[in-house]
Amino acid sequence: MPAEPSRPDRTYTIRQLCKEFDCTPRALRFYEDKGLLAPARAGINRVYSYKDRARLRLILRGKRVGLALAEIGEILDLYDVGDGGVAQAAKSLGKCRERIVALERQRVDIDGAIDELKQAAEMLERRLAAMAPERLPREAGYDQVLRRRLDGAEHIDLP
Repeated sequence: MPAEPSRPDRTYTIRQLCKEFDCTPRALRFYEDKGLLAPARAGINRVYSYKDRARLRLILRGKRVGLALAEIGEILDLYDVGDGGVAQAAKSLGKCRERIVALERQRVDIDGAIDELKQAAEMLERRLAAMAPERLPREAGYDQVLRRRLDGAEHIDLP
């Protein structure tokens, strides 16, 4: 019985990585076209290394937090600098801090927009109550119904 290959020697198929990371083969080919992944070839098949798998993990993590593919590429390019990962860690830290600031700004903007919308909704409810109370939503859990609708849980026709 052959021994399990050590992690650095292990290889993966496109199907295995797609299943593990819940992505599509098209996405992996796209990352390859952008120079972010460089799988080996066995005939017409792509053969992904342990390093490719680690790079894919970083690509997907970077995308999830809003980094551009170019920024992710900058970080990945620092992997082979030969400094034990110091340059890559420093670049990653800088990008992380930039995203934190940007997301915090977005959160302030979103909170402001929510407050404005709440005020507008309250004013409109008062106006409708005075002008045409029959047009007001009658359901006690109206907000919950709207949230389910927005989440795609159900379709409702609003008055």
